[in-house]
Amino acid sequence: MQAQAITLAGESAGTVELDDAIFGLEPRADILHRVVRWQRAKAQAGTHSTLTRAEVSYSTKKIYRQKGTGGARHGSKKASIFRHGGVAKGPTPRSHAHDLNKKFRKLGLMHALSAKARAGELVVVENLDITEAKTRILAKQVESLGWKRALVIDAAVNDNFARAARNIETLDVLPAIGANVYDILRRDTLVLTRAGVEALEARLK
Repeated sequence: MQAQAITLAGESAGTVELDDAIFGLEPRADILHRVVRWQRAKAQAGTHSTLTRAEVSYSTKKIYRQKGTGGARHGSKKASIFRHGGVAKGPTPRSHAHDLNKKFRKLGLMHALSAKARAGELVVVENLDITEAKTRILAKQVESLGWKRALVIDAAVNDNFARAARNIETLDVLPAIGANVYDILRRDTLVLTRAGVEALEARLK
């Protein structure tokens, strides 16, 4: 399939050929869901923790005698039924990550790219070469191009462009090696350079 390429100034820069095996698939929500779930689970810190009755700082003295009080039998006040006591079966630090094979992750990225292409949310630019790392100038260009919430992917991101884009909240920049399903789907527009298209196709073949 062919796509029109433009410059950062919004001028036409010819066409670029997109591989149908990567950009022309029928997107499957179940595949995208599994890959995004794998990504978010892997990124989860898993540092949630509570203190058990063995860990709380409190007296271990038996609170009253075993028999003759007419009340229930109790030991120390560290028991979970008391205020300031330990938590029974609370969360402990752990990894939330689960396995997803490389072939399926690769398939998920192809479906994410195809989803953007099918929805008309894929833009191809000639390159990201800018002479000055000026956020104000780049922000005006992005606004004139109509990129409200965009992810820009290049084979190797231009240093000036990366610095200029750093303070633009609605613009994310990634090298092709870092392209992933979650970041592609969470932005409204996917912007690829010619070199970025070639790098993604080489990575996914």
